[in-house]
This record gives sequence, structure tokens and C-alpha cells, in this order.
Amino acid sequence: MTTVSASTTVSASTAVSASTAAAAIRHHYDVGNAFYRLWLDPSLTYSCALPAGPDDTLEAAQERKIDYHVDAVGGARVRSVLDVGCGWGAVLRRLAHGHGVSRIVGLTLSDAQAAHLDAERPPGVEVHTLDWRDYTPAEPFDGIISIGAFEHFARPEDTPAEKIDRYREFFARARDWLRPDGALSLQTIAYANMSREQASAFIQQEIFPAADLPTLAEIAAAAEGVLETRLVRNDRLDYAWTCEQWARRLREHRAEATELVGPDVVARYERYLRQSALGFRMGKICLYRLVFRPYPRTYFGSGT
Repeated sequence: MTTVSASTTVSASTAVSASTAAAAIRHHYDVGNAFYRLWLDPSLTYSCALPAGPDDTLEAAQERKIDYHVDAVGGARVRSVLDVGCGWGAVLRRLAHGHGVSRIVGLTLSDAQAAHLDAERPPGVEVHTLDWRDYTPAEPFDGIISIGAFEHFARPEDTPAEKIDRYREFFARARDWLRPDGALSLQTIAYANMSREQASAFIQQEIFPAADLPTLAEIAAAAEGVLETRLVRNDRLDYAWTCEQWARRLREHRAEATELVGPDVVARYERYLRQSALGFRMGKICLYRLVFRPYPRTYFGSGT
């Protein structure tokens, strides 16, 4: 596995945006790998799981979620996959060890996550500490998976039109990075029965600064004419369950967590997990799992 730093020449506006996104990601994810190990599952999967029922284990539910996304982009037939926002590499490892994918590329903006992956060295995996806007693949992929990164693409100061433009740029790049029969499996939190102005200032400022959630309408507008939307599902109760599992684990390891990061950080994360679980339960926010495909390049009767 190779870990690569950004060296691409980009426009000033893109560079500022990427720098802001990277700083925001590091604010949250570089608290320390040891801290997250206390309350995430052993794979360090930090996104909504896919529980089979209320008594499921977090470990099984996270593995099921990853397999869901792999199946969404083609399952056993895929040989090359890009993971945009790869975290600590749970999807990358599952692709390498569980599905035998030969070409696996992960993108992250977190130095701590990249260092964790560099130490593990999964077979056939490349990890780039790079914003997706600065990435250019050498050849197309069979599938693209992006879990929990889309929430960081837009900024709080963006207008709805600017947000749609940012999402549309991502969808256009995904289309160009996919083979004609490829697929993008996307998982993102989104606003539901709540506007940006009604969102928690605590989470916006202290947990995920410089980030803003999409709405389903914004996602649909951004994808229109770029990628065909094949599936949309709202699994908000899955994320309520996941946050509750994380909160319980953090409470159980509160003393150890406090030694690692201090009482203020622990209290902040406990508050954030409680608020998030409640938001998903109430339908204020939701969890979308979406599948997109490039539009067909030939049409019946077109002669092309």
C-alpha cells in the first residue's frame, strides 16, 4: 500500500475549499485513534450500521452495511473500487479480504486515518491523503463507494445553488471515473424535518465545523442529467440505533477515554451522540443510502 500526499495544482478557490475541508476533517477525526477504538467496533467503522434487529451486534451490523455497499456496486464481479472518504479502512479491508477485489483506492483527509492504514498495509490497497477534487484516477473503476463523506462537501455559508454545484461536480467526476456499467453507492446524513437554520449550533460549530448536510432535493437536483438515480432508501432509525450503541460503549469506557483526551472532549462526544440519536429518532435528520449509475451511452433506435 502507498500513502500519497496532494501535489496537484488546483485553482485558488478549490485550494481554499479543500484546505477548509481538510482542517474540518482533522478537527474531528484526528482526536486520536485510541479514543475511537474505545467505542467504535473493532473495524473502526464510523458511519451508520445496518442492523438486522435491535439485538444485533455492532460488529455484525457494520460488516453487513459494508457488504450492502459492495453488493450495490456489483458484488462479486467488481475488480476495482474507489472509496471516497475511506476512514480507517473498514471498506478497503473488506474489499481486499472478503471480496478479493484487486484494485482498491481510498481517499481520506485525515492524517491519523492515513497513518493507521499505512501501518496495516492491506493487500492491493492505495490510500491517498487527498481531496476528491484533486484526484485523477489512472483508469476507470467498476464501482465507487462513499460513506459519510458527502456531508463534508458543502459549507455552512454556501447558498442552496452553490451546494448543488458542489454536489454536481462530485457526481460528474464519479460518472467520469466509472466504467459504463459501473455504479456509485452513496451513504449520507441529510436534513429531513428540519432546516439548516434549525440545526444544532453545538454540532455545527464544535463537532463538524465547516460542513453542511444536504437535502434530498439538492441531491436529486445535482444528479439530474449526470447520473441515473437507481435506488433511494431512508434508514434513519438504523443511525439512531448506531449512535445509541456508540454512546453506550463510550459511557462504559468513560474513565479510559477521559485519560486519553480529557473530560471536556468526552463530554462533548457524549452530548453529540445523544443529540444525534434523538435527531434521527424524531426525523429531524435522516440517513440516505443511494445508488447511481451512468446513463446508458446507447439507446434503442438511435443507431449509436
